[in-house]
Amino acid sequence: MTSMDTAPAIVPNFDTEGAAGRKLAIICSKGSLDMAYPGLILANAALGEGVETHLFFTFWGFEIINRKTMGDLKFTPLGNPATHMPQGLGGLPGVTHMATERLKKAIADLDVPDVPEFLEQIVASGGHLWACRMSADMNHLTEQDLYEEVEGIISASDFIEKTEGAQLLFI
Repeated sequence: MTSMDTAPAIVPNFDTEGAAGRKLAIICSKGSLDMAYPGLILANAALGEGVETHLFFTFWGFEIINRKTMGDLKFTPLGNPATHMPQGLGGLPGVTHMATERLKKAIADLDVPDVPEFLEQIVASGGHLWACRMSADMNHLTEQDLYEEVEGIISASDFIEKTEGAQLLFI
C-alpha cells in the first residue's frame, strides 16, 4: 500500500432491528453525581432499543448502588474545567453543595429521574445490576448494604463471562 492508497472505509451498521442478541456491558467506576448519569442514561437507551444490558459497579461507582449514598451523590467543580468556574473557587466551603443542587435542578428540569428512581426504571426494563466483589470486600459492604435490585456481588471474571460478546463501556 502506498501513501496515496487508502484503507477501505469501515461503515458501522446501525440497523436497530438487529438489536436482538446484542449485549451492552457498562462498567461504572465513579460515584459522583455527574459520573453516575452517563452510565444510567446509556443503559436506559440500550434497553429501549432491545439490547441486553448489564451494569457493573466497581470502586467509587459503588456509591451509585450503596443504600446510604445513592440518593445523595455530590458534584464538585474542583478539578473539572468543563464547569467554566475558576478552579480556586471549587475548594471553598459550600461550593460543592451549590454545584450539586444546581446540577440536580438541571437534571430534574429535563424530567430525568434521580439516581434511585433511574436504577428502578433500568431494572424494570430488564437491565441487570452487578456489584464488584473486590470493591465490596475493600469497603466491607455486603448485599444488605446495596440497592435491593442488585443481582449479586460477583468477581470481574464472572462479569466478563456473563457479558461475553458484549460491547463494553468503561465510565
